[in-house]
Amino acid sequence: MLSYRHAFHAGNFADVFKHLVLVRSLEYLLQKPGPLLYIDTHAGAGSYPLDSAMSRKTNEYADGAGALRLAELPADFAPYGKLIERYRRRRIYPGSPLIAADLLREQDRLRLFELHPTDYPKLARLFARDRRVRTEQGDGHHALKSLLPAPQKRALVLMDPAYEVKREYQTVVESLLAGYKRMANATFLLWYPVVQRDWIERLIKQLRAAKLKDVWQFELGMQADNREHGMTASGIIAINPPWVLPGQMGELLPLLQQQLAPARGFYLVRQITPG
Repeated sequence: MLSYRHAFHAGNFADVFKHLVLVRSLEYLLQKPGPLLYIDTHAGAGSYPLDSAMSRKTNEYADGAGALRLAELPADFAPYGKLIERYRRRRIYPGSPLIAADLLREQDRLRLFELHPTDYPKLARLFARDRRVRTEQGDGHHALKSLLPAPQKRALVLMDPAYEVKREYQTVVESLLAGYKRMANATFLLWYPVVQRDWIERLIKQLRAAKLKDVWQFELGMQADNREHGMTASGIIAINPPWVLPGQMGELLPLLQQQLAPARGFYLVRQITPG
């Protein structure tokens, strides 16, 4: 369908949550000197001006990153705060590809995929001079079979499609399983929106049935589940996350809930399958 444009939502509560997990995961993996492959299956435009017409129309940033008290973040998540503050001064919210590129080193590589005909040229221009980065206009779901196992022997895969159609919930499971089969030691981060809880439970049931090892679920909700139109919560399914991440999320998520949704919010840290 390709109607989804992330510029309307950049920097909202779901972005804050997703990028905190991403930054902490990358920071942990970068403690080792060996090279890392970062794959972003749905990269978007990469960078989002906060004074754009789309951002101003929804103003979701104001209730997300704009409302976040960065100085109060736990020390483990301070790198996200420093990065966001730097871009905030430029009136930009960075997408996941730009965040990853800022953190990764010369020896690391980034493979970025975006299908949308308007967003892809922006993504390509953003990284045109970065030799570590290769962009491609296409569906990143289909890329994992060719990119994994990574020559670098270490990889982090971020999957955050728009879920414009219900079929996407099945597609992400198939994509995850294909990637896991080819590189079982990679770290996979699957973002999901909670629009109807049934879709998420079916997704998790399939992952359990596949007998993947070391699978965790992290979630931040703005309000209780309901059947009305719209996203009430945002989550991450993490496969092979850094071993310290569940404990750190247990410290972070209560703080996020108090800052961004003190009245009706909730959070979740749950192990789906053991390591």
